[in-house]
Amino acid sequence: MSDVRYPFTAIVGMADLRLGLLLNAVSPAVGGVLVRGEKGTAKSTMVRALAGLLPSIATVDGCRFACDPAAPDPQCPDGAHTADASERPALLVELPVGVTEDRIVGSLDLERALSEGVKAYEPGLLARAHRGVLYIDEVNLLQDHVVDLLLDAAAMGRSYVEREGVSVRHAARFLLVGTMNPEEGELRPQLLDRFGLTVEIAATRDPAERAEVVRRRLAYDADPAGFAARFAEDERRLAERITTARELLPEVELTDAALRQLTAVCAAFEVDGLRADIVMARTAVALAAWAGRTEVLEEDVRKAAQLALPHRRRRNPFDAPGLDEEQLDRTLEEHAEPEQPEPEQPDNGPEGSGPDGGGPDGGGPEDEGPGPDGGPDNGGGGGAPDPADTPGAPDGSAAAEPEQEQPADGEPIPRQGQGGARESAPVAAGEPYRTRLFKVPGTGRGAQGRRSPAETDGGHTIRARRPQGRLARLHLSATLQAAAPYQAARGRSGRALELRPDDFREQVRQGRESNLVLFVVDASGSMAARQRMGAVKGAVLSLLMDAYQRRDKVGLVTFRGSGAELALPPTSSVEVGAARLESLPTGGRTPLAAGLLRAHEVLRVERMRDPHRRPLLVVVTDGRATGGRDALPAADRAAGLLAAQGIASVVLDCESGPVRLGLAHKLAARLGASAVSLAELRAEGVAALVQAHRTTDLHRKAA
Repeated sequence: MSDVRYPFTAIVGMADLRLGLLLNAVSPAVGGVLVRGEKGTAKSTMVRALAGLLPSIATVDGCRFACDPAAPDPQCPDGAHTADASERPALLVELPVGVTEDRIVGSLDLERALSEGVKAYEPGLLARAHRGVLYIDEVNLLQDHVVDLLLDAAAMGRSYVEREGVSVRHAARFLLVGTMNPEEGELRPQLLDRFGLTVEIAATRDPAERAEVVRRRLAYDADPAGFAARFAEDERRLAERITTARELLPEVELTDAALRQLTAVCAAFEVDGLRADIVMARTAVALAAWAGRTEVLEEDVRKAAQLALPHRRRRNPFDAPGLDEEQLDRTLEEHAEPEQPEPEQPDNGPEGSGPDGGGPDGGGPEDEGPGPDGGPDNGGGGGAPDPADTPGAPDGSAAAEPEQEQPADGEPIPRQGQGGARESAPVAAGEPYRTRLFKVPGTGRGAQGRRSPAETDGGHTIRARRPQGRLARLHLSATLQAAAPYQAARGRSGRALELRPDDFREQVRQGRESNLVLFVVDASGSMAARQRMGAVKGAVLSLLMDAYQRRDKVGLVTFRGSGAELALPPTSSVEVGAARLESLPTGGRTPLAAGLLRAHEVLRVERMRDPHRRPLLVVVTDGRATGGRDALPAADRAAGLLAAQGIASVVLDCESGPVRLGLAHKLAARLGASAVSLAELRAEGVAALVQAHRTTDLHRKAA
């Protein structure tokens, strides 16, 4: 496979991504680019191509931290530096998804520590990326603490290492680029805010452009070197333009008028903190330098807002990033630099009128004041807003759910649905709220998260043990203690320790893991009452938000009518789960057994795919089972099958009304689970840790 990179200038379309990457190349202080897009959109190809455009850098010979000979880092661990220097290309350092913290920041050089008895530091990927590009593919799949670590280094331009007796500071200034597919899960809003710019991309729908993309890719695969040569001149010109813009950058002036506009935009969009203002200012300056200007214009502020604000508009995990272009234009117009007034002309009009024939103050049609919402007054009725400009119903009221024809009892008239079942239109979910914490009992070994106790790579060290397989995390003090009593017998001489394989000990760290939370939702006719289903959807939405915050995978099984379906295969994208829940129709019979059996099959397949990720089953139902005399016994057998597998479960009891049958509690007993009502789901008062799994005695009593 050739190591020739695909040329940057050969990539078709994606103007915003191209601009975002180039602006960061001009001014790395912008803070990096997060690229969000569907699979197969050349995100990685464009990022890798960017590295070939960056100017070469001069480095001190023998310095592992790429110090600039013109201004070496005074805290560089490899200092003091010699005068010898050489040039090399800027590096592209790729961060794998499974990277560990010590590989990123570096750690104690154990080989030298144990063999030579000296304390030495082994640099990590941040040191290697200094003055180059750090590329994180699938950044949304990294552990939160790893992303925090990377973004801290990118923001400060320096890496701080305090681990295993090593205390090191070194420069770490790099162009940070992260790519992600939102279908595989989102970054938390707190982490999104740490990226300077974000770009949304999608594959073009123009057949001609798609054909050109395929044509160029096939030509590159056939002859990479020849294809790159075709675009060599374009690449050279673009690289020269980056260098020119870098040199012009210090001369660009951010005027008070432009600064007032960009801060007004950040205030109008109610972004948290001041990071957005600073990023927008740096981006606007970089845009001016890229255009070859020494003054920031309104068009630079507008483009900077389009790149720096969309991902900072999220208020909760289910908000989609976006920017209201009309609000942006209105804010820029309101805070534009006022034009210089023209010299006053003699007033020749009638007494009491201004020079333009307007009112007493001379205000003509072009000088109308702002309306009640801060925009232009629409006139008439004291400036009431035009109903056509108000989202929602045609009469200008707030958006409401489409009305249906109502029968006498106030419930919506059902319609024909799945399998001929009577189906009601989807009901909007109630407002989400903070829920109680449900845990899987025992100690797992799954991916690091925030739900159930587990042995993880993070967390705190609780003990040491002999390695189980490959040594991953050396427990240094325990290893030394194990080897110390035998040094004389092994004939130790000098400072180096005499170690044997049996001496090594590894750390056992306890933290929390993420789980697979599988929702099994009853969407039958018994759940179809509008007020009731809205509350049920609100409860499930709240649990989805809790799963998002705890970094879980989620899945959704629904059952109604004649069977059950997997509405959402297990995924890290809880946003998709919320969308599927919102559009969930109801109606028909209650095939509870089918829902439980489908859940069992989904969990069986997921156990083969990821054996370390433990499941938590959340059954949302009133416990009824209809569809024949065998419906209840079949549901009982299906519940027993799940209980026999030891699957941790919670039953969310949705039964309401003065007369209650307690069927959900019976189902919970058969599953070996806890039953929680909708009212008990809220995390209020003393935090309740609900055991999702009962003991064997409870199983025996239920049987």
